Amino acid sequence: MIELSARGIRLSFDLQLGLIESFSVYDGYAEISPLHRAPWVGTDEVMPEGIAPHLEKLGGDFFCAPFGSTEGTSPLHGWPANSRWRLEEKTDSYLRAELDRTVYGARLQKEITLHPEHPFVYQRHTFIGGDGMVPVANHANVSLPNGGIIQTSRKQCWRTPKVSQEVDPALGYSTLRYPAESQTLASFPGKDDEVNLSNYPWSPQSEDFVVGLDSPEEKLGWTAVTRPVEGDMFLSLKSAQALPMTMLWHSNGGRYYAPWSSRHFACLGVEEGAASPILGNVENSFPNDHGVIHLNPDRQVEVTHVIGALRWRSGARVIAVETLGNQLLIRGTENQEILVPFDPQALNI
Repeated sequence: MIELSARGIRLSFDLQLGLIESFSVYDGYAEISPLHRAPWVGTDEVMPEGIAPHLEKLGGDFFCAPFGSTEGTSPLHGWPANSRWRLEEKTDSYLRAELDRTVYGARLQKEITLHPEHPFVYQRHTFIGGDGMVPVANHANVSLPNGGIIQTSRKQCWRTPKVSQEVDPALGYSTLRYPAESQTLASFPGKDDEVNLSNYPWSPQSEDFVVGLDSPEEKLGWTAVTRPVEGDMFLSLKSAQALPMTMLWHSNGGRYYAPWSSRHFACLGVEEGAASPILGNVENSFPNDHGVIHLNPDRQVEVTHVIGALRWRSGARVIAVETLGNQLLIRGTENQEILVPFDPQALNI
C-alpha cells in the first residue's frame, strides 16, 4: 500500500488495482473517512471463481474504462479497475502511476495530488494515443451506515437503464422502474410508488442504478452526499462538459448471490463519467459527442476529477457549490455556508 499525505489529509493507494482504498480529512479533532469497504474485503473468505478483481476488493475509488463494459478479455469496467499499475513517480503528496496494460491501444497514466489544508483528492487520468470511443467514469463508493442526503448540480433529467441490475428475481431486487425518467431527484418512478432519490437508502433492501444527465450550460458539476448522523459530507467535483453524467449506484442488500449474499449494505456509488452506452443511444443528450471520450493515436486525452470530505451541519441540504478564486464555497439550507481551499485549475474549467 502506498501512503500520501499533506497537512490535514492522508490517502492509501493500492497499485494492484489502481485503487484509492481510503482517504481521511482531519478537521480539528474530527477525522472524516467517507469511503466504503465491502464486508468481505480483508478477510480470508474464498471468493467465487472468476470474480472480477475490483469486486474482490470492492470499495474506495477507482477508474473505469470502459465503464459498464469490457474490452476484449477484461473484467467489467476494464483493465484500469482490474489490473496492476506501475509506480512512476512519488513524493509525500503526489504520485504518478501507469497501467501495465493498454486501453484501446492507449497508455494510461494516473496522477493523484494532495495539497496542505485542502480537503480534496485531485485526480487526473491521461490517455496517451489509442484509438476508439471509450465510455469512462470515476467510481467512488461512499459509506452510509446511518443514511445520507444526496444533492447535485443541475441536471436535464434522471434516467434508469433499460433493464435493472439483476433481471432474474432469484438473484436480486430493484425498487426503481426500468426504464424510467424524472426531471427531479426528489421524485422518481418506483415499482410501487414514487421514490425520493435524494434520501439514502431508497428502500430497505435493493440494488438500483440511476443516471443524471448534466445540463449543457453547466460548467462545474458537483455531487454532495451529506451524512447527518456523522455531521460530515462527501463531495465529488468534475467538469460537467467533459463528464456530463452523474451515475448513482444504490447497493443496499439487494443482491442475493455470493459474494454479495444479501449483506452488502450502506454503499452509494458516485460515478462521474462520460458513458452514454449505459443508457443506450442518447448521444443527442450530449453536445459535441461528449457521451464518451474519443481516443486518437496522435493526441492525449485527460480526464480530471476531485473528491473530498468536510464537516457539515446535520440535516442541512447543499444547494450550491461554486469557485471563488482559490477557494470553494459550499452553501446549504439552514444558513449553512463553508469556504475551503481549492485548486481552480484542477478540473480544466
